Amino acid sequence: MTAQTAEQGPADTKRRLLDAAMKHVPFDGFSEAVLSRAASETGVDRAAAASLFPLGPLSLVEAFSDAADAEMETRLAEMNLSAMKIRERIAAAVKARLAALKPNKEAARRAAAFLSMPPNAPLLAKLLYKTVDAMWRAAGDTSTDFNFYTKRAILAGVYSSTLLRWFSDQSQDEHDTNAFLAARIENVMQFEKFKAQVKEQMAKLPSLEEILRGATPKSS
Repeated sequence: MTAQTAEQGPADTKRRLLDAAMKHVPFDGFSEAVLSRAASETGVDRAAAASLFPLGPLSLVEAFSDAADAEMETRLAEMNLSAMKIRERIAAAVKARLAALKPNKEAARRAAAFLSMPPNAPLLAKLLYKTVDAMWRAAGDTSTDFNFYTKRAILAGVYSSTLLRWFSDQSQDEHDTNAFLAARIENVMQFEKFKAQVKEQMAKLPSLEEILRGATPKSS
């Protein structure tokens, strides 16, 4: 490792390697060859690079995703999310994540393809969870019950489908992606409204004990 790299520290060196790799990922994908080339271009010792990316391409994809999450959180911190409705906060979070990926859109497409391969499913689940968890936390979610998991599962579906739509979006100002996202969020809101209605109706039904005693449904 060079003296300059040693002074910068592991985090800075890792970022330099990631930035160098991003220049080649659109053409060569996430690979050992790209990592090796990034190390050569930045003057980082191969052994040092291997220690920073111990799983090779898997570690490179994770670093790319983590960097996008960090950029997303920075963008969201600059917004007045508390003044927004919850659906607006979620839309802002998804848009912020896409904006973070935009400078490396082809690399993001390559990452999605890489993670879609069956052997990489565990990493896909891990990274997707980290992303949607960061979105919900930025949106002010403080749930600790079962809703904690259902919210993240639902948002994972919204974000993933919107990301795929974004990859093929050629519209001006990404109008088509924004419309797609709005429709997906509306679907979720309607589902939540339906759940609330079902819960309300269920509350009017007699309990098991009341049923055994021959009780009738509670009046409205």
